[in-house]
Amino acid sequence: MIYSIDVQITAPVKDTEIADRVSTAVANVFPGAEPEERHGEVVAEVHSLDHFSELLHRQEILDTARGEFFSTRRGDTFAFDLKKQAAFEGVVNFAVGNPDELGDIHVRVRVEQPSVEEFIDHIAPPTEEGKPVTQDDFE
Repeated sequence: MIYSIDVQITAPVKDTEIADRVSTAVANVFPGAEPEERHGEVVAEVHSLDHFSELLHRQEILDTARGEFFSTRRGDTFAFDLKKQAAFEGVVNFAVGNPDELGDIHVRVRVEQPSVEEFIDHIAPPTEEGKPVTQDDFE
């Protein structure tokens, strides 16, 4: 199946941070991104979440990811926030609750094809006893 998505990534850069480190954090989780610094934030765009999905599978956090994605779904979009420090290490850590003092990486995904539900099933399939129950490339 061909997926058509637009992923917008933004991360604030505080005065005490180094913009290159924030850019590296974004690129470590979204390797196709080419982060640019603009007016106190790093912005990037990608059109694939294959590597991100691989990280979710490797870290065995598919159910957590599905919960985040479905709880923020609005029409053809969903969004989530990630911790910068974990992303710098190439690790997915969803930011929930109070925002981090330095701000989080905000990710907004707009799905053109197929539906949002089908796309979420593709990147974070449902699990049974921690294992994906749908056929995918990561089994």
